[in-house]
Amino acid sequence: MRGGRVGGVRRAGTVLAVTLLTAGLNATGGVTPAFAAGSGPVFNVPGPNSSQAEKEAIRTQFLNVIQNAVPGSTLKMAMYHLWDPTVAQAMADAHDRGVNVQVIMDSTETSSEGDGTSYPLLAAALGTDTSAASFATLCGTNHACNSTVKPSINHNKFLIYDVNNGASSTVIQSSSNLTPSNYSKFWNDAMVVQDDQGVYQAYTTYFAKLKAKNAADWAYLTPTPHSPYTYYFFPRPKDDPRPGDTIVNVLDNVGCTYTEGGTTKHSTVRVGMYKITRQAVADKLKALKNAGCNVDIVYTEMDSADSTGSAGTWEALHYSGGPAVRCVNFDDDNDENNPDISKPTQRQIIHSKFLLIEGKYGDDTGRKVMWTGSHNYSGPALTNNDEALLKVDDPAIYASYVARYNAVRGAASPGTADNNPACKGVTEAPDA
Repeated sequence: MRGGRVGGVRRAGTVLAVTLLTAGLNATGGVTPAFAAGSGPVFNVPGPNSSQAEKEAIRTQFLNVIQNAVPGSTLKMAMYHLWDPTVAQAMADAHDRGVNVQVIMDSTETSSEGDGTSYPLLAAALGTDTSAASFATLCGTNHACNSTVKPSINHNKFLIYDVNNGASSTVIQSSSNLTPSNYSKFWNDAMVVQDDQGVYQAYTTYFAKLKAKNAADWAYLTPTPHSPYTYYFFPRPKDDPRPGDTIVNVLDNVGCTYTEGGTTKHSTVRVGMYKITRQAVADKLKALKNAGCNVDIVYTEMDSADSTGSAGTWEALHYSGGPAVRCVNFDDDNDENNPDISKPTQRQIIHSKFLLIEGKYGDDTGRKVMWTGSHNYSGPALTNNDEALLKVDDPAIYASYVARYNAVRGAASPGTADNNPACKGVTEAPDA
């Protein structure tokens, strides 16, 4: 099988032991889904030619954690869209067997966007009192839990499993909402982190902030390392006293050319991203390419003169000698009765939000590091929305993501023929 869990990372003092959980790696960077000890990525494989198990690999990982939660433990989920009654029922069943189950969702769950089933099921089973051990709750109407800006959303997609206050823990940080289209149509990834106190404590603290819904008490959480992980939690309000854009600050650490073993080498930057509409990020990627970096981008949507009336990210990244750019935004069922414009859920897209850097990063050469999470390269993702971003500094995990990147790159459609309304942001893309 192509979808599922790959290499894992375990901490043992300062030593990282990397374990391949099952055999069968192939070009998609995935293997048979499994819930096993250790940490590592999980990838789904969308499209009409994929098996149900491949499409639902990330969903399976969530369900395995939920269904195996033991009495007295705690499950905490922050999820933008949960349109899956089976997952919702699994959470309710966990509560019935003595698990503390806490769910925070976006207010759109009770609007026409929701499936009309999952949140009502959770609210009835868990109650809505956030002072209780179990609850289901929504952020404010038309705004995120940690923001009063309208519109803004709780765009998070993570699950925390906790036994004995972190004595044993699992954190799943995903790009995937728990919805049918995310399984079958969208290229997604998830990073599973087990028994890491730094990650567990950081996500637990952030979840408490979401639960409090006190925007006046919210401050962008400064990135904190806990090797091999670093975590970033948003929004980063426009009046935040620390300068810059989080992603631009990351890219500022890249040295495009360096000498190693007497040979001049060039760093590589790969971006697998649903939405790139933040001009500062596009301009930085262009600058890195012009400075000698290899810059390779697979995306679903940018903005452009066609969509905004003035040159945007699409123009910044499309020029002679510029980055390699490929779009994934197409109708994969070829059904003329369900065209992209009127039925956006028919589209196949890349819904992941990951960044891969290889080469010179900071003062070190030979680095292989990646970032993933819910954070698109859009304005609202930086300053308005509840979002989480996780950095993993590990060569084996990096290699898994490169394999995944290459699989999406190879499947990209319309690919380089992306001078079209969908890729340029004129046609509305499916919800992120």
